[in-house]
Amino acid sequence: MPVVKINVLTVPAEQRETLEQRFAHRAHAVESSDGFEWFELLRPVEGTDQYLVYTRWRDEESFQAWMEGPMKAAHQHGGEGEAPKRPAASGSTLWSFDVVQSAGPKA
Repeated sequence: MPVVKINVLTVPAEQRETLEQRFAHRAHAVESSDGFEWFELLRPVEGTDQYLVYTRWRDEESFQAWMEGPMKAAHQHGGEGEAPKRPAASGSTLWSFDVVQSAGPKA
């Protein structure tokens, strides 16, 4: 059963650009992971300082494998030859969902 993981990141206004640039520089870092289906970084428009990082996975096992491998490695290093970077977010919460229904545009 597909699963959706939404990482809710609290990002102070002065760190928004930093967060978005870091995600842009890591573009495609998750796409080659086994079981990965979709990614979106959602910027708040009004009323909140929380970004949503939406990912969809074939199953929970695929997500956990990514968490313990590529994601863990990416967050322990600033990048090739770089020192670790200070987080742009001041808080993080992970929401988990099973996909019980989905639809797309009609052909």
